[in-house]
Parts: sequence; C-alpha cells; structure tokens
Amino acid sequence: MHPSQNIIALRSGTRVQIFNLDAKQKLKSYEMPEAVVFWKWANDSTLAVVTATAAYHWSLSGSEDPAKVFDRHTSLGPNAQIINYHVSPDNKWCLLGGISAGQGGINGNMQLYSMEKKVSQPLQGHAGAFATVKIMGREDPAQVLVFHEKKNDQPQEPPKIFVMEIGRDPSKGAAFRLPPTQIPVPADAAADFPVSLVIDKKDEIAFLMTKMGYLYMFDIVSGKTMYRAKITADVVFCTAAQDSSGAMYGITVRKGQVFRIQLNGQALVPYIVSTLRDNDLAIKVAGRLNLPGAENLYAAEFERLIGARDVVNAAKLVASSGTALRTPATIARFQSIPAEPGSPQPVFQYFSTLLESGRLNEQESIELAKPVLQQGRPQLLEKWLKDDKLQCSEMLGDLIMPSDVGMALSVYLRGECHAKAINCFVQRGEYEKIVPYATSVGFKMDYSTMLSQLLFNNPQGALDLAKGLVNAEGGPLIDIQSTAEAFLASNHIPQTTAFLLEALKENSEEHAYLQTKLLEINLLGGAPQVADAIMQNGILTHYDRPHVGKLCEKAGMWQRAAEHYTDINEIKRVFKNSHQMAPEFVVEYFGKLNRDQSIALLKDMLSRGPANVQVCVEVAKKYNDELGAKHLVEVFEQNKAVEGLYYYLGAIVNFSEDAVVHFKYIQASCQLGQFKEAERVCRDSNIYNPEEVKEYLMNAKLPDPRPLIHVCDRFDFVDELTDFLYLNSLLQYLEVYVTKVSPAKTPQVIGKLFDLGANEDFIKRILMAVGTACPVDELVEIAETRNRLRLLQPWLEARVATGSTEPGTHNALGKIYITLNKDPKAFLLNNMFYEPKVLGPFCESLDPSLAFLAYKKSSGECDDELIKISFDHGLYRDLARYLVERQDLELWARVLNGEDQDGKEDPQKRQLIDQVVEWALPESTSADEVSCTVKAFMAADLPGELIVLLERIILQGSDFSDNKNLQNLLILTAIRADASRVAGYIDQLDNFDALDIALICVSESHMLYEEGFTIYVKFAKPEFTESKEEQIEMQVNAIGVLVDYMKDLDRAKTFAAQVDKKPVWSKLGKAQLEEKCPADAIESYIHAEDPSEYIGVCAEAREAEIWIELIPYLIMARKSLQENVLDTELIYAYAKTNNLTELEKFVNGPNVANIQGIGDRCFDEGLYTAAKTIYTSINNNSKLALCHIHLEEYRDAVTAAGKANNVGTWKAVCFACLRAGEFRLASTCGLEVIKYPDHVDEVVGYYSDLGHFTHLVSLFEQGLGLEDAHIGIFTELAILYTKHVPAKVMEHCKVFFSKLNVSKVVRACERARLFSPAVYLHMQNKEFDNAVKIMTERAPAFEHEIFLDAIVKVRNAEVMYKAVQFYLSTHPTHFTRLMEVMEPHIDHSRVVNQLRRTGDWALQLALPYMQNVQGGDLSAVNEALNELYIEDEDYESLRKSIDRFKNFNMIALAQKMSTHELLEFRRISAYVYRCNKKWSQSIELSKGDRMWKDCIDTANESADSEIIEKLLRFFCETSEKECFCAALYTCYAHISPDVALELGWINGYHNFVMPFLIQTFKHTHDRLKKLEVKTNPKEEENAENEIAGSYGGLNGFNNGMLMLGNGGQSMAEVPQQMNGGLDMSGFGVSNGVPQQGMPGY
Repeated sequence: MHPSQNIIALRSGTRVQIFNLDAKQKLKSYEMPEAVVFWKWANDSTLAVVTATAAYHWSLSGSEDPAKVFDRHTSLGPNAQIINYHVSPDNKWCLLGGISAGQGGINGNMQLYSMEKKVSQPLQGHAGAFATVKIMGREDPAQVLVFHEKKNDQPQEPPKIFVMEIGRDPSKGAAFRLPPTQIPVPADAAADFPVSLVIDKKDEIAFLMTKMGYLYMFDIVSGKTMYRAKITADVVFCTAAQDSSGAMYGITVRKGQVFRIQLNGQALVPYIVSTLRDNDLAIKVAGRLNLPGAENLYAAEFERLIGARDVVNAAKLVASSGTALRTPATIARFQSIPAEPGSPQPVFQYFSTLLESGRLNEQESIELAKPVLQQGRPQLLEKWLKDDKLQCSEMLGDLIMPSDVGMALSVYLRGECHAKAINCFVQRGEYEKIVPYATSVGFKMDYSTMLSQLLFNNPQGALDLAKGLVNAEGGPLIDIQSTAEAFLASNHIPQTTAFLLEALKENSEEHAYLQTKLLEINLLGGAPQVADAIMQNGILTHYDRPHVGKLCEKAGMWQRAAEHYTDINEIKRVFKNSHQMAPEFVVEYFGKLNRDQSIALLKDMLSRGPANVQVCVEVAKKYNDELGAKHLVEVFEQNKAVEGLYYYLGAIVNFSEDAVVHFKYIQASCQLGQFKEAERVCRDSNIYNPEEVKEYLMNAKLPDPRPLIHVCDRFDFVDELTDFLYLNSLLQYLEVYVTKVSPAKTPQVIGKLFDLGANEDFIKRILMAVGTACPVDELVEIAETRNRLRLLQPWLEARVATGSTEPGTHNALGKIYITLNKDPKAFLLNNMFYEPKVLGPFCESLDPSLAFLAYKKSSGECDDELIKISFDHGLYRDLARYLVERQDLELWARVLNGEDQDGKEDPQKRQLIDQVVEWALPESTSADEVSCTVKAFMAADLPGELIVLLERIILQGSDFSDNKNLQNLLILTAIRADASRVAGYIDQLDNFDALDIALICVSESHMLYEEGFTIYVKFAKPEFTESKEEQIEMQVNAIGVLVDYMKDLDRAKTFAAQVDKKPVWSKLGKAQLEEKCPADAIESYIHAEDPSEYIGVCAEAREAEIWIELIPYLIMARKSLQENVLDTELIYAYAKTNNLTELEKFVNGPNVANIQGIGDRCFDEGLYTAAKTIYTSINNNSKLALCHIHLEEYRDAVTAAGKANNVGTWKAVCFACLRAGEFRLASTCGLEVIKYPDHVDEVVGYYSDLGHFTHLVSLFEQGLGLEDAHIGIFTELAILYTKHVPAKVMEHCKVFFSKLNVSKVVRACERARLFSPAVYLHMQNKEFDNAVKIMTERAPAFEHEIFLDAIVKVRNAEVMYKAVQFYLSTHPTHFTRLMEVMEPHIDHSRVVNQLRRTGDWALQLALPYMQNVQGGDLSAVNEALNELYIEDEDYESLRKSIDRFKNFNMIALAQKMSTHELLEFRRISAYVYRCNKKWSQSIELSKGDRMWKDCIDTANESADSEIIEKLLRFFCETSEKECFCAALYTCYAHISPDVALELGWINGYHNFVMPFLIQTFKHTHDRLKKLEVKTNPKEEENAENEIAGSYGGLNGFNNGMLMLGNGGQSMAEVPQQMNGGLDMSGFGVSNGVPQQGMPGY
C-alpha cells in the first residue's frame, strides 16, 4: 500500500500492477523479466521491485518502465528470502536485506549500494535502516545508517548495533560514526534474530524487533541501548513507522494482533536515571528531546562545571537542558564570573553557545541586547532577528527604539505590542499600514482624533489613514460623509476627491449622494477633467445622472452630457453640437438608444444638411441589425440622400440577406452610374428577387446590358434574354453571352433562335464560335425535336476532327451515318467512342445484325440486349461463339440457368448447347476457354451434358486428354452423377489428384470407401509415387480408411502386417486403443516403437488392470522419453505385481517419477510394504512412520517420527501407540506434540476419550520440564489437577501463575467448585471485580483482608455498592472498616440512600462513616446526620452541623424542629429560618419562646424597615422598653427617624429614644457640612491652573508627537462609596457590620 495515498501495488508471478483505489483505475502495469520476490514503496514516488537477481525502481509518474538499479550480491543468492528494502532520504543509497538458513541458525545478509558510485558493500546482519539526526556542534544534519551486525561465521560473537554516517562531503568535515555497541541479548534468546528495524524520526530512536518478540530501543545519537523487553510471544509479521507520533505498529503472524509501540517521554529520563544509572545519557536525552526528569542532574552538573570554571561546557550544558537551567539566575551567575585575560566575557560565551544551539528566551534576549546596543552594533541584533534567534518583547523593543525605529517596529510586531507598533508606524509616516495592522490584531483606537490632527499637519498622511479606515475589514471605521466634509472644509479638494474615490469604489447605491457630490465639486471647482476621468472609468453609477448631465452641459462637455440624458428632446438639443463631438462617440452613442429614438435622431441630424451624412452613414452601417434596413432606407430616401444610401447599402450588401437591400443597392448603383457595382451584385448575389431586378433592368434599358445578362443567366431567363437581345438588335451581346458568359446555355439560345426563325448562317456562326464548349447531348436533342439534326453535321465532324471523344458527338454522327447508310458496319466496328446502348436500339428496327455488332462492342454492358436479340432473331451460333470467347461464368449462368416451360426443356437453350458442343468448343484452342465452359456447365448443374462433353475431350483424343483438371472433373462429376463409373475411371485415368479425390470418395456425402482405399493402394506403388514418405503417407491413409470408416480392425491388422511400416502400426494401435483393446494396442505400439500415446495406454491398462502387459511397453517408452508419468506408472506396475526387487532397484536408480505421489497412491491403496520402500528412498519420514503404524512396527514408527520431527506425525504415532497400549512410546511422542499449543486440546481429548487420565497427568507433568514449555502446558495441567488431583491446584497456581492462562484455569476451578484458587488467580491477574464477586457469592472463599484489598481496585463501581449490602447483611462488625477503605471511591449520597432503604439500624451503624465524609457537604449525608442528631436529641452536634454544612433542605428541617419539645431545637429552627432569609417565621418563632435578642438580630440582618417597625411596635405593645431601646441601637441604619420619634412620643419612651435622635442629628450635620465644602465656588487662579492642566494632559501637543492610548480613562476615577452605612461613632458603634445585641443584654 502507498505510504500516503490510496494506491496499491499488486504482484502476480512476473506481472506487477499499480491501481488507484479512489479513481478505480489501473495506473501502470508491467511484465517483469523474471519472478518478483519482494516489492515495497521506497518513497512516495517510487516502487522498489526485487527479483531473484536484481533490484528495480519504478516511478509512479510518467510512462517509464521499471529501471534496473543494481544486481543482488552473491551473499543474497537465490536461496535468500528478501525481508526488507530501504532507500536513503537523499535517494543516493539503497539497503537490501534478506535471511537464509545457515548451520548455526538463520543467517542475515544485507547489501549497501551507492547510486552515485555504482558499487555495493555486503553487510552481515538481519536488519537496518536509514535515519537523519541532528549532531551537536554541526549545522547540517547527519544521514546515518543504523544496522544490526551478526557474523555468520562467528555465531558465538554477540550481535552489535552500528551507527555510521554515509554520503557526507569530506570537505565539510569528518563523517559521524559511533563505535559498535553490543546488544544485550537475554540468555533464553541466544538463537533469536531481528526481523525489522524501525526509525522514530521524531525522537531519533531506533526500535529493533526480533522473531521471539523482544523489543530493543536504541538512542541513535549515542548508540546506547535504552530499553529491552519481550512484548509478544508470537512472531511479528511486519512493522511500520508513524512519522507524526514516532510510534511503531506491528502485526503478529498467528493471531493477527496489531500492537503499537511509542516512547513515553515523561518516564524515559527517570527510567534511565533509576534503572540504567546512566546520568550522562539522561542529561543528553533530556536536553535533546526536551524531556522532564533531569532537573536535579542538570543543576548538579552545572554547579560542578561552574565551580571548575569550565564556562564553555557549562554554557553547552545549559543550552542542552531545555528550559531547566535557562533562568535569570543562570544569567546572573555567568555575569558574576570575572573574565579571563585575553578571553571574552563568560556571559558572551554563554549567549554565543545559546545562539548556536537555538533561540534565546525573553530575558536572555534583553540581557544580550543591552551590551550590544551600548557598543553601537545594532546590525548584530538585526541579523539575530532575521535568524529568529531572539524572543521579541515590549522591553526589547523599548531598548532598540532610540537606536532604530524600523528594528523596534519589527520587534513590536513579533511581540504583539500593538500600541507601540502603531506609534512606530506614525513616526515612520506609514499611515496606510496602521488600519490593516490594527484590524488584523483586533486593536481598538480613536481614529477620529488622529485624523483631525493629521488634517492640519499632514493632509497626505490624513488621506492615507482615511483610505485605510474606509477599507478596513468588516466595514469602514469612520463616517464617510463626515470625513469628506472635514477634508472639504479644509479646502483640500484633491484629497477629498482621492478619499471619496477610495471610499466609494464599491459603487454602493446608498452612497448615491456622495457620488453626486464628488462629481459636482470637480465640475464646479475648476477640475472638469477629473470628473471626466471618473466618469470615463465608470466606477460610479448611482449618482444623480440628470443633475450631473446639466453640469456637464454647462461645462461644455457635450459628450458627457449626452451620456447622462435619456429624454430624446434633451438628446436632440445636445446633438445640435454634434460637430463638436467625436464621430466615434456619436456612433457608439446610438447603441444606447432604442430603435425609435435612433430613427428620430437620425432624421433630425440628416435634416440639418449634408454635413452629417457621413456620420449618419456610419451609424446606419453599425446598427443596421438593430434599426432595420427598411427603416434606414426610408430615412435616406425621405431626405433624398441617394449617395448616403449607396454608401450605406454598399457596406452591408455583402452580408445582408434582405432582398430589399440588394435591390435598392442595384437601383442606387444604376442611378449613380456605378454599372460595375450593379453587375457585381447581379452576378454574385443570391438574395435579391430576380424577377423584380430583371423587370427593373429591362425597363431601365441601360446602355450596358451586362447586369441584365447576369440576372437572366443565373436565374434561367435565357429565352427572355435571347428574345430581348434579338429584338433590340443586340446580337453582338448575344454572341458574347454564349461564348464568354455561359457556353452551356448555347442549346437554349439555339433553340430560341430556331423558334424565332433566325438565319441558319448566324446560327452556324454561333456554333462554330462556341466550338467544343457547347453541350452536345442537349443540342442534339433540341435539333432532333425540331428535325434540324443534319444542320449539325459540319459542327459535329469539326468536333471529331479536333479529337473529341465525347460519346454524344459520336452517337449523333452514328445516327446520321446509319440514316444515310454511309458504311454503318465499318463505323460500328471501328469507332471506339459511341455508346452501344444508344445506337443498338436505334439499329434494331433497321438491321438486327448491326444491333448485334453494336451490343457486342459494349464489352459486356449490353449482354442482356445481345442475348435477347440473338434469341429473337435465331443468332445461336454467333451467341455460342460469343459466350465461349467471353469466358464469363455469370453470363453463362444467365443463358444456361433459364427456367424450363411446363417441365419441358427450353428448345432455345438446347439449340445453344448443341451449337456450343458441336461448333464453338471444338473450334477453340484456348485451355482457358475450355475450362471456363466446363465450369459453366458444372455451375448450371448439367452433369449428363458435362460428362458427354468431358468424355469427348478426354477419352476420344484431343489436345486436353492428359489435362489433370479435366480428369479430376470427370471423376468428380461421375462421383456426383453416376457412381458406377468411378471405379472404371480410376483404373483408366492416371493423371488426377489422388489424395483429394480419395478424400471426396470417403466423405460422408458419398461413402465410396472401397474406391478411396483403391486410390490409396494404387498410388502407394512406386510407379505412381516416387517419394518414400509419400508412399508411407498413402499407406497410412489406406489403413485409416479401414479403421476409421470401414471399422475392420482384422483387415487392417492384415494390411499392417503386409506393409510392416511403423507409422501404419502406430495408426492401427491408436485405433485399437480407441476401441478399448488395450492389449492389442500395446502390441501394435511395441511394433511401431511409438511411445507418444503413453498417457492413454497407461489409462486403459490401469482400467483393464493388465500390469504385466504394460511393463514391456513402459520399458520401451522409457528408451526414448523421460516423463514423470512413465516412471511413475512403472513403479506402480511393479508394486501391483509385487515385484519389490525391481521396484527397489528402480526407485534407487535414476528416474523422474513422482516418488511422493506414487508413494501416497500405494499408501492409499493399502500397499504399505511397497509404500515403505518408496518413502524410505525419499526420506519421507512422516509417511514412513504411518506405514510402520499400519504394519504395527511401533518402535520403528517412533524412530521415523523423530526423524520427521513434524507435529502431525508425532500426533499420529502417539495416538497409535496409545491405542496399542504402548504408553511409554505414547508419552515420548506426546511430549513432542504438546510443545505446540494448537494441538494440546486434541491430545487431552484423545487421552480422555480412552480413559487414561493418570498417564495424561503424568505426560503434562513431564512437559513442565521441557525447554520450550509454553503457557498451554501449564494451563492444561492446572485444569487436569482441578479434575483429577484437586489438592495440587493451589500450589500449582502459586508456583506457575505467570505461565498460566488465568481465564481458562479460573473457569476450570469454578466448574470444580475450587473457589479459593479462583480468588487467588483473579487477584494475581488484577481481575478484582471477579475476585470480589466470588467472595460475595461463595462464603467459603471470603477473607476479610483480601476482600478489602480487592474492593478498592475494582473497575466497576457497582461492585462497591454491592459490597456495602454484602457487609451489612453478612459482616456488619466489619462495616466501618469497609467504609473507611472505600471512602475515596464511592458516591456517598448513593450509599446513604442505600442505607435508608436497608433500615434505620443501618444508618445508626454507619454514623461514624457519615461523620467522616460530612466534609464533602453532601445533601444526603447532612440530612441523614441531622435526622440522627434530632433522634438522639444531640442539639450541640446538630448546631455545629448546620453551621458548617449548608447543603440540605433547611426549610424542611426548620419546620420539623419548630414544634420540638426542647427549646434548643426550636431556637435552631429559628436560626435556620434566619439563615434562609425567612425573617418573619424566625422572628415569630423567637417571640413565642421570648428570645428577644434573637428577634432583634434577625430584624437587623433582614435590613427590612417594615419588619423592624413591626418589631418596635411589638415591643411597645408588650412594654418591653429595654428591648425597644436595644432595637433602635442595633437597627439604627434601617430605621426612619420619624418612626422612632412617633413611637417614643406615643408610648412615652423619651429617654429610650433620645440616643437615637442625638446620633441622627450628628450624622445629618456632618453630611450638610461636606456638601457645603464641595459646592463652594473655586478660586479663579485655581480654575485657570486646572484648565491648563487638563489641556497639558492631552497627548500629542507636548512634543509634537501623536501618542495613542488603548481606551484609557482621561479623568480620575470616582471615589468608592462607603460600605457599611452611616457613621455611628457617636452611638458607640464602629463603622462596618453592626454589633449583635447590646452590652449586658
């Protein structure tokens, strides 16, 4: 699959195809020269294809075929399996890897190939890959090859990992290379080998995956091993890297599991420190990958280097530490170090190192900039900024600002210091950049003030800023109209125009007024050219057009005025000045008017005289289609502008299809004397009405009639033209017409002249003048119809004399000569140009013989007429001679295939045949004529007549007696018509095609087998056939007739014995084989020494089971053939005949038999002894062991199974021994079987079905000691223990837990009701949910401590709530401990609800638990505890609970306690009402219990004057004077003085109300005094200072620089109001929250 696209490459044998799955199309296909063994995408554009001998690259783009890159090295020979192929990132190196079987295991070999040098280097190892890494101290990255090395000839040497740079230019320095690092291979994986090496490009890590499932992780930069673990027990099929995350994906072989390996960066450094104990590696990795965990190491190393004054390495350490050491304190440490003599400052060395390794942070950038600016070297800062080495900030920009505004602007922009950046734009005069920048960053500012200031100081800058403001994203940031008015008020008309053009460029309809204003200020302000340019560009379209038109008219801009008017009267008024307008404008302007307006305007312009004719003509020419030619012609004619009409029509006549246009143009041309134009149009135009033009021209009687001549000639008015010219004595034009204009019309002219009675001499003169240009046929026809043909004789003879070959001319002369009897026979025989079809019918009525001559001259075109005249006039002999001479089979067919009348032979056909046989054919000496005649008779199905004809030619002696074709024809005709004659003809004739005739004889349509056999035998003799091969062919054909057609095998056997030829015997043998006579066929094939049909012979012999007869044939066949079937069948024949001696001798000798196949065949048929011999010869120990089993040779079977070492064989032998009671041998085999997990169940099932449980347990106990014992053995033994030895289960689980399939063992334990081992397994496997479930459901399995350990680790929280119920019901004494353990993991509200459902006793039991968790302030917990406190009458705990935890239904609790019998609970109820602002309920409840202090505090807290007034009245009604006074004191801030004075006066409480009144007067006096001070008028001098200060505080007027602020307040903030009410110091109450109650109350 393509690494980045949905493209797949497929291979089938040597064919490689590439498909695009998205487009569902085949992109490429190629047939490789040899089989493809490996293919892989080398990169996104190249497919790598590896064959048995070479590697190819195939580009995805283009149409090129795969290109050979290099040949495979000898170390990667044909026996090596290719497992990977890589191409370096620079596409200059290739790495091909493969594995092969070796003496010590699996050998790995790789081939490194250089594309540039075209050389290869072999490497011994299993896996490798290319990587690109960053090397400390180098700017360019290093391209390295990472590969695994394992020497094939030194298996005891440990494998190593190599990292070396390839392809580096020596001029840049030495290549990067690490010393080989030994790979830490575990002891149990000595034979293990890598299958893939994947590069993590993100972290520069290499993942090495081995066959046994071990994963190694290497640091490419240092070459060290960082991690090793076994991650899978299955073989990994393939791996792939994910570049985005650096992860590696893999797929296992057996189970198809997909796994993902990725570096855990957070844990890597701590792992290296704590496990690998390699601090140097930890520091380097943490710095390179910016990982946490090495902070302490960095700090310690830094202190060590600083203490040693190693500044350079200390700086490098800081640079590599990420952000751990890059702090202000580090900078201070370097600044505090004194410089060595002759060396730079340490801090500069530090910064230099940081700049080489990356980018400085904010503080480092500032500290570096300070000394650089002090030294006057800002160019360094500029370079570092370009290289992005400094972190930009506001402080850095402030440092650079005095030195370089542009650089400071760059810093502010990068540091997102928007206000400072805009100030830089202002100082640089780059006003147009302000708005785009502020908009892009979302910065808000006051543009109006800035614009107003710029208008007075820098109008151009104000214009640039205004343009930016109106073009801001999201809409204009200023009012366009107000801004324009501001520009105009300052008399900046150019700037106003420029601004409005920019603001109105969107051409919005809502800006119509502003568009009009823009044009108006320029038209009236002395700049009409500007307005003209604006209107010329057409960017504004919504202004008041009539108004602007009038302004243009006043300014003398007639063209612009016309453009803005739509009323025709106003347009006519403007066009009175059309002489001042450009003609081009006038013409274009008419395109904006409708038809009526245009016609009216044209009439108006033409009426003013000829000055406007030219421009009107141009208008008419351009808008002819829109205005219509009819209307335009009328306009010109009404104004008698004939010349204008002529020029107008002349421009459109060549393109117009209007007949009126053409006619009017002809008429105008004639009127102006332009006869050549009239002639041209009459000659070339197809549009005008010819009748109308003809009538006009005839009536006009022009001095030059050529226009009329062209009209009459084109539209066939020739008779009228001739009549006009003849009657008007224009004979010279008539002669010119027929000679120059249209000679083809001469016949019509001559005919009209005949009709007009013209002079014959004039007619002859015309004919002689026209000459050969006159059509003959038409002229002859006209002359014939008028009986004037003889008049043409001189003209015709003159044409012939000039060499004319026209058939019409000669036809006419022939008719004249035949009529005059002027030697017509000589004319018909000698003339080559007349038409027989014309003169033949003309002659039939005069002389049939002349007609026969004419038809005969046609060369076959008049054959039908010739046959008809011959039959009608009895010309049979002439016809017969004609037929023989013609040699035309189709003509013969028309004569001979005529239908007979009433079943009788046609007498005319018979007379013709007689004439052919008697005269025509005997007279012929041409073989072709004879052959054609014979063929014609054959085609006419006249066999009798044909035989008579052929016997006369062949048997009666003639020049054609020995003609082979005629002899063949005679025999074939006899075969067809009279078979009795065939044998005689075969004996008499010797010169015929024997093979062809014989095939026809034996065909199904004739079945003359004896005649065919006779022909083969006759021509097999030497006197007829000289060639030996042809004689044998004839003999084979002869016996073929006997066996294929006559089916006489005995006669055929006799014939074969007579001739005794091998091909004959072979033919006989094949026939016998087809007739199911295998013994006879074998005998014949042996005589023929022909093994070609060995497959059929073997099949028939196998079916007939004639093995003894077959053996000689197979021995004969093996002499000339080396075929697998022959040797295989011979072995089988020996086996079937029990000839074991020959069998063993044959199989041990050279042969090409399918030994395996024949062995299986013998085995399947029960020939075990023979099969054993065969399997022994090929060392097929698997099948040999099975043979021993069938022969009950069990010990030999075990030996053979050991040699085969195949699990299937071991299993078969094991089961056979088990059935035979050979338990020791069965155990030996069983140990080999159970090594394979897939077969363990089958072994267990077989032992169990036979009931050998003890032997089965013993077998698996022995299996524990196997070297490669797998998890299945330990698991299955545990299951067997649960069934048969329960006492050993727990011990086995504890000892071998890590090697058990826990789920299977647990299910077995549960089936056996062994719950304690099941709980143990669940706990060890971290399946705590299942462990808890078993302990809750099975009482014997419960253990309190184990349960507590498991319950907090369950994944399903529901299990915890079930555990709560379980403990409540079965272990209530341990419930508190359970809840302590589960407290952080459960929902306490749910637990409380669960306890409520259980009963009150459960809540009492859980009281300690709920008190512990009440800190979460949960509603359910609070309510439950409050209920328990009420039930226990514990009001102190209840009060504490309410004060600390408010999350519960307080109103319900207050209502519940309001009727409680104890006072303290009722007080708590009032307190709860008070907390929930239920002031009335709380006060009423306190009144009932006479808790006055609670009433006063509640009223004061409510701050409700109405509630307080009610309480005061209540105290007055109950005569509680002290309480009344205390309430006035406590609630002072909320009591109206009139209420207090009224109640005190009515009830006589003057002394008790007096403190309140004193405090009220004091507070009122203070407030009035402050108000007077505040409202006093200010002194004049102070007022002036304040005004000056206010102006001085405005930004932008102090130093001439415009300063901006980001929405800051320009006025002092208003002081905050008092918090806590009035000043109560006179009442002894401090400001703030009032005190609760009064002293001593």
